[in-house]
Amino acid sequence: MRPSYTPGSAQPRLNRPVHERYPRIRATSGYGDPRIRHTGPGPGSGSEQEPERSSKLTARLVLAITVVIGQLWGLTVVVNEWMKGNTGTAWWGAGFLALSFLAVLGLWALDPEDR
Repeated sequence: MRPSYTPGSAQPRLNRPVHERYPRIRATSGYGDPRIRHTGPGPGSGSEQEPERSSKLTARLVLAITVVIGQLWGLTVVVNEWMKGNTGTAWWGAGFLALSFLAVLGLWALDPEDR
C-alpha cells in the first residue's frame, strides 16, 4: 500500500519524497550524478565572510597603489631633472624612490601570516 502524502504541488508525481522520486541519488552522490546539473551557490555566497580581513587588505592595496603612483611621478621628476643637468636634485629624487620602495616592503612585512 502506498502512503498518502500531503500535496505540496499541483502535480501528484512531485508529492513523493525525494528518495522515491530519485531512487539512485544518494546523499553522497553529489556532483558525480549526471542528473544534477546545477547545484547553485553555496550557503553564504554573496556576503562577506571576513569583513575585517577584507577591509585590512583593501587599505593595504590603496596604500600600495598610492605609493606606486608616487613612484611613477617621482621617476618622471627625476628623469626630467637629470636631463636638465640638475644631478643633485636627481639624486635626491632617487633617494625618494628608494625610500618609497622601502615603505612598500614595510607594508608587505606588516602582517606575514596573512599571505
